[in-house]
Amino acid sequence: MTNELNTPKRRIKRSSMIKWGNIALESLGILLFIIFFMPIVLVIINAAKGSSFLVTSDPLNLDVAQISILLENIKEVWSNPNINFQSAFISSLIVTSLSLISIVVVSSMAGWALVRRKTKASNIVFYLFVAAMIIPFQVVMLPLVSWFRALRDWTGIPFLRSYFGMVVAYIGFGAPLSIFLYHGFIKSIPYELEEAAQIDGCNKFQTFIYIVLPILKPITITVLLLNGIWIWNDFLLPLLVLGKGTDIQTVPLAIANYVGAFIVQWQYLLTAVLMAMAPVLVLFLFAQKYIIEGMVAGSIK
Repeated sequence: MTNELNTPKRRIKRSSMIKWGNIALESLGILLFIIFFMPIVLVIINAAKGSSFLVTSDPLNLDVAQISILLENIKEVWSNPNINFQSAFISSLIVTSLSLISIVVVSSMAGWALVRRKTKASNIVFYLFVAAMIIPFQVVMLPLVSWFRALRDWTGIPFLRSYFGMVVAYIGFGAPLSIFLYHGFIKSIPYELEEAAQIDGCNKFQTFIYIVLPILKPITITVLLLNGIWIWNDFLLPLLVLGKGTDIQTVPLAIANYVGAFIVQWQYLLTAVLMAMAPVLVLFLFAQKYIIEGMVAGSIK
């Protein structure tokens, strides 16, 4: 029976099936790349057009001479005092940076504590974090605003219209997935490393900082990228917490100012979208391998 399965004809047939399977997968990958990359191409092409030419021309028509128009549109978006894109860009950097640092610190320490404390209470807390991942954001929109108003009245701390409120909200919504990822990764770290550090005189905090945290680099980069892309592009949560027309505006809120009740400045809107997604796109292209490594390591080990 074994000899029949290993005959040259069967081996050739199996090799042919693998070859055609690989071709099918590669073709599917190319098709998905075209589908997902096409919106970016449309944004780049149409951001390099004037208002009249944008409406009347073919959306895929690109002329080299339009590059000067794109530069003019970028200059107009960046310097427009009514939109204040510069201030929004700085605000997005502040909110994203503070939120990411807070999420990494809170989630990594929480994930480590939940893994090392093998009790029923820690399991229940972990499952509560996992359950929080499936709650739709629309369910907690109004309670979130109500609680922020109540906390402002009780504590005097401005949770609404402030960076502090944005960071607190992003920690709450970003921590469940981050803790889940850290939890799966930390389970692969041998506990003997921590025991050796404690024998050498390290306390719990020093053990985490000097032993555990450096090992968490792959999953930390994954958490930073996943949450960073989400926070940078998020529109609904800043709209609820900050509101439109306030002193603190993020990039998505500033972009929305190009959409009026009766007119849409498409050339500036697309240019602003291009400027907003450029930093995240470049960062993702350079760091995508760390996302895959962190996700695989945390799920397999």
